[in-house]
Amino acid sequence: MESVVIIILVVLALVLTGALVAAIRRGSAGRESLDPHVLELKSELDKVTNLVRELEKDRENKFGELTSQLKSVGEHTTALATTTGQLKEALANTRVRGQWGERMAEDVLRLVGFVQGVNYEKQTTLEGSGSRPDFTFLLPKDLTLNMDVKFPLDNYLKCVEARDAEEENRYRQQFVRDVRARLKEVVTRDYIDPGRKTLDYVLVFIPNEQIYQYIHEHDSALIDDALTSKVVLCSPVSLFAILVVIRQAVDNFSVEQSSNEIISELGKFEDQWDRFIKQMDTLGKRIDDAQKDFGNLVGTRRRALERPLGRIHAIRQQRGLAIPEDTGREDFPELSEAFVESTESVSDDQ
Repeated sequence: MESVVIIILVVLALVLTGALVAAIRRGSAGRESLDPHVLELKSELDKVTNLVRELEKDRENKFGELTSQLKSVGEHTTALATTTGQLKEALANTRVRGQWGERMAEDVLRLVGFVQGVNYEKQTTLEGSGSRPDFTFLLPKDLTLNMDVKFPLDNYLKCVEARDAEEENRYRQQFVRDVRARLKEVVTRDYIDPGRKTLDYVLVFIPNEQIYQYIHEHDSALIDDALTSKVVLCSPVSLFAILVVIRQAVDNFSVEQSSNEIISELGKFEDQWDRFIKQMDTLGKRIDDAQKDFGNLVGTRRRALERPLGRIHAIRQQRGLAIPEDTGREDFPELSEAFVESTESVSDDQ
């Protein structure tokens, strides 16, 4: 765009210059007729010069920004290449590669919600055996499921970085042999032992989706052979799915166990409730009997006892006998008054 503008300005300058030359050649107008054209041409040339300077300045600024951006991209590329090289060197070490694979597995376990010591054990030697799986999952009824982490990377990288098809095919075959060798190691380590209450399958974790997919693409028979040996290959995604199913099964079992315990406790409660009701009925009957006996005492027996007392009181009044002061009537005024009233009522009845 800037080049087009510059070309247009140059053409304009040439046109104005040509007009000026034509005017000079005509000469008939004289010097006075040329002065306005010269001034106009000079003004236009000044505008063109200023515009060219601005365009040049803008070009320099943009070029500087582009240079800065290219420098920044170069620095980031260098840093990325350094980091990639360091990671490649680190993963070249078998021990470091194994630790990295275990870390990937732990990330998946945390994502599912598993807790070490509650849902799984790490690097625990199997009882009665020298085998030590990387992870042992704790299942209901004391069952366990073992898992090993395998990261066959060397020949895979060589296969990816191969320069031709022949070299790629050679490293691919070596890579498949490595994977099969790792599977044989798992099968021969007593990870499956019903006597120790393990499940009939063992998990082998491949901590890289690309490698896992590469195995499926170039040796589908390996997956079938692994299942025949009761070995389940899993990537981070498939391991997540398997552990989610295990977690759901464990939770369902826990809920079922809790429900059974609650139902059992409800049965005990029902038995105790029946006993409580029976004892309450027995006690209620006794209370009713006591209430009847009490009613008999304050009713029939009391009236039977008060009749002779009433007659005695009437005889004492007829004979004009006073109540001795030491009888204690003043000490129990309410009782004495009630007694008198009851005897009087008995006398009136008679």
